[in-house]
Amino acid sequence: MVPYSIYLHIPFCTHRCAYCDFNTYAGLEAFIPAYVRALCREIEISTESASELLSAHTIFFGGGTPSLLPASDLETILSTLAGCFRLTSDVEITLEANPGTLSPEYLRLIRHMGVNRLSLGVQSAHAEELHQLERQHDFGDVIQSVRWARKAGFENINLDLIFGIPYQSLESWQRTLKLAIGLQPEHLSLYALTLEHGTPMQRWVQRGLMDEPDADLAAEMYEWADEFLAQAGFQQYEISNWARRESDGRILACRHNQQYWRCLPYLGYGAGAHGYAGGFRIANVLSPGVYIERLLSQPVIENDVLGAELSRPISHGGEKPSFPRTPATIQVESIDRLKEMSEVMFMGLRLTSEGILRSDFLMRFGQEVREVYGVQIGRLVTVGLLEWVDQQGERLRLTQRGRLLGNQVFLEFV
Repeated sequence: MVPYSIYLHIPFCTHRCAYCDFNTYAGLEAFIPAYVRALCREIEISTESASELLSAHTIFFGGGTPSLLPASDLETILSTLAGCFRLTSDVEITLEANPGTLSPEYLRLIRHMGVNRLSLGVQSAHAEELHQLERQHDFGDVIQSVRWARKAGFENINLDLIFGIPYQSLESWQRTLKLAIGLQPEHLSLYALTLEHGTPMQRWVQRGLMDEPDADLAAEMYEWADEFLAQAGFQQYEISNWARRESDGRILACRHNQQYWRCLPYLGYGAGAHGYAGGFRIANVLSPGVYIERLLSQPVIENDVLGAELSRPISHGGEKPSFPRTPATIQVESIDRLKEMSEVMFMGLRLTSEGILRSDFLMRFGQEVREVYGVQIGRLVTVGLLEWVDQQGERLRLTQRGRLLGNQVFLEFV
């Protein structure tokens, strides 16, 4: 059986950044104890309805700011997972954290309880860019957090960086990346800034208070980063992700995210979390208060109630919801064979080295990939966005140019 990945959404932040459109909330920290109880209850309900004890090989605490949770709450969640899943001996456990929210003792405690991968939201090394993004830390906090994490025993650290910020120069981006490399991380995630609908930054641009990001300059930043990181010993394995190449040839890729890109099963717990299992994609209620109410039957009053959400669970005829649904589920989408094929293509092509293996596609669907998508593949190969590699043309992947125009490629398979 293919092992599952587990995503746990922690929606709490001390401040919501100007560019962020994730399901996050500032000022609701008082709900953390009830939220943790609800999260553990959702895990229990989900696994009780499964037909067998499920194996899991990655756990990812995302948000939001998971590092706002007390270490004791993280331990409670991990203990619940250990009691409900068969965790592999090499389970990858990632915690997202904001620099400035960590301490040496906190890092020591969470490392001791099994968290073995730390992902820091750095974004930039420059104070003016961090201010523009409304981040609450400076680069000194980043240096300190990495130093403390190493002393606590972390050997797998990721740094998130953003490029294409309005008014950001190529030189500024180069300095940020060089300073980040100087901290000797094992992994880097580089994201081009996008103006997400409804965010303060999008409104500022619409009102003429801020320049729109320069797409051509962002492309130049991306290309420079790819060349620089290759020289620094990093391998790009996904459009936005690079991992350091070890002496034995391995790279410390994020196994949890690889589960998504390979369209393998994962379970999402928490407010707004998504999952993909048993041929269904499911989504949870967004509001933390409503989420708590659904799992604990405990009404919660929030200062940001999402009026579009129901304050009662979906009706399941008086019975426990069937796997992978839980009382928090508000959306269920059945993934048929054609939809699954489509997702395997546009998600798998994000893996810049691995791409799509003909043998894997054939084994999964009983059809050759060129039999299903021959026209689209042929067109994209002709214009230089896709290429067949390996001796027998076994692997289909993006070209260097295709990485810059990935969305254009993916649309061909939607």
